[in-house]
Amino acid sequence: MGSADSRRPELGLPDIEDWVKAQAFESTADVKIPPKLVDQVIGQDDAVKVIKKAAEQKRHVILIGDPGTGKSMLARSMVDYLPKGELQDVIAYHNPDDPNEPKIRIVPTGKGKEIVHAQKREAEQKRAQKNSWTFMLLFVFIGLAVIMTLQFRDPVYLLIGLIGGMLLFMMFRYTGQRKETLMVPKLLITHKAAEMPPFIDATGAHAGALLGDVKHDPFQSGGLETPAHERLEPGAIHKASKGVLFIDEINMLRIESQQSLLTALQEGEFSILGQSERSSGAMVKSEPVPCDFILVAAGNLDAVGSMHPALRSRIRGYGYEVYMRNTMPDTAVNRTKLITFVAQEVSKDKKIPHFDKAAVAEIVREAQRRAGRRGMLTLRLRELGGLVRVAGDIAIEREAKIVEAKHVLEAKSIARSLEQQVTDRAVERRKDYKTCLTEGAVIGIVNGLAVLNSDSSMAEYSGIVTPIVAEVTPAQNREGGKIIATGKLGEIAKESVQNVSALIKKYTGEDISNHDIHVQFIGTYDGIEGDSASIAVATAVISAFEEVEVDQTVTMTGSLSVRGQVLPVGGVTAKIEAAAEMGLKKVLIPEQNMKDVLLEDKYIGKIEVIPVRLLNDVLTHALVGARKDGLLKKLASLVAAKAGTKPGPVLGDRPVVH
Repeated sequence: MGSADSRRPELGLPDIEDWVKAQAFESTADVKIPPKLVDQVIGQDDAVKVIKKAAEQKRHVILIGDPGTGKSMLARSMVDYLPKGELQDVIAYHNPDDPNEPKIRIVPTGKGKEIVHAQKREAEQKRAQKNSWTFMLLFVFIGLAVIMTLQFRDPVYLLIGLIGGMLLFMMFRYTGQRKETLMVPKLLITHKAAEMPPFIDATGAHAGALLGDVKHDPFQSGGLETPAHERLEPGAIHKASKGVLFIDEINMLRIESQQSLLTALQEGEFSILGQSERSSGAMVKSEPVPCDFILVAAGNLDAVGSMHPALRSRIRGYGYEVYMRNTMPDTAVNRTKLITFVAQEVSKDKKIPHFDKAAVAEIVREAQRRAGRRGMLTLRLRELGGLVRVAGDIAIEREAKIVEAKHVLEAKSIARSLEQQVTDRAVERRKDYKTCLTEGAVIGIVNGLAVLNSDSSMAEYSGIVTPIVAEVTPAQNREGGKIIATGKLGEIAKESVQNVSALIKKYTGEDISNHDIHVQFIGTYDGIEGDSASIAVATAVISAFEEVEVDQTVTMTGSLSVRGQVLPVGGVTAKIEAAAEMGLKKVLIPEQNMKDVLLEDKYIGKIEVIPVRLLNDVLTHALVGARKDGLLKKLASLVAAKAGTKPGPVLGDRPVVH
């Protein structure tokens, strides 16, 4: 079960399974959950300090970091530190001087409902009184018509009486109702006496929902229109007054909305007006409505560049900026926090059973893997929480009273990201059509490794084997040869291919200006980005130049400096596991990435992981055949000659002088 190499001797930590067994709980039902929300935030100690300080001093905050690292949870926890008893009710009144500019009144908490209810009762009493007078007059009017009809024996009088009565009824009915409606104010914002300060999540809100709006009135005129104050709708900025307004992906707000948000921050009040120019509410603008809130803006790192400069400056000048962590050290203290996290997720879900020790151990082990670095634990806890819920659902389906390790392992195979599912199918397809060679030796073909659709929104990487083919032909252009790369490459990937040309001449001694070098990435329908294929490209090109065969049981990943040093890359564990799934026997990875390898047990012994430091090391392990030794000696001589020394071990293009 789980992943290999999970022991931390340098920190004195045993294997996760052994460590969890020693903890003082039998299941997550025994784990105490902190009562305060802020104490439930894991691994963000610096951010927690800032949030507490910002709440106490009423400062705005920008939270930047990967999804699922606790930004919204931190924002929500701020209300626990805000002063209580400062909430207010807001009432809108008809303005007789200017009906399109409703008046705004601020009253203590709880008084708003009393005032509105009292006004409604008074309006109802007046309406009932007017109705009684209306029916009395109607009765008298029709009664007179009946008497005149009987006296003069002419039905015309009765008809006139009925028509006149109806007109009289409508006149009194609707004119009176209009006046009574104007008397009743509208309660815009209301709170209970002992209510906590509000937390309003305005993520993805349109302008009207964020800033307030005026409803469209289909009648608009003729004395039947709805009063302007009745059509006012408060926005999130008004509802959040004396509390916290949280906006994730702040950069997705239109620039006009960000400007209005800045105005609200500066003034502490903002009038409600019609947001649609075509609506009948476009002419309505209320008196300023209080919006004294703390803004917590959040997003990924690219969100900062898309924010309104003045809005960000305002927050920086009167608040804090926090960059969230996405990993934390793998220590006993932090492992304990993950145990608490599992208990919290079970408690929040309220539908899944608790986890036993072995199941918790698997969750902690998965936190190691998703961190992508040995000695670290992931803080992308939303995704880890998804795994907890799937495991719980499986336990319920199996009619188990507690979640066991087998349920978590099954959940890991079910709860795979879309990218992982796509990769699985791509692997099956490549096996069926043999687009990737896994045995023998071929000139100019190297099995490279990549991660599929990896981006900052996902903690999981999906590895895939990508054959890279190189061919050298005479230059077709008088101006000289060039490198031609095909296969839906991103900008960084294209640049990395071009940079390899700097090493080709050095390692082959050939004048590349007389050749065109064609490099093809086979099957890269979903795109390749990054420079992790650099060593594979260099190996394929050198193999094609020198006509030396490449071992097809070997695959590789690694960036390459212009001096021949192999540099670390991301997603090595996922890449190695993808190579193992394809049936490859060896994988070459940068030496510095060895600490990041955390393979599942099923891959242990299935593939050999070889660390490499220089391009020479790559060629030594990847090339085969009778011409290999001659090429390696030639390369060593060429590099040594450039430095004016005898051939020896090389570091990039600099030999080590003994």
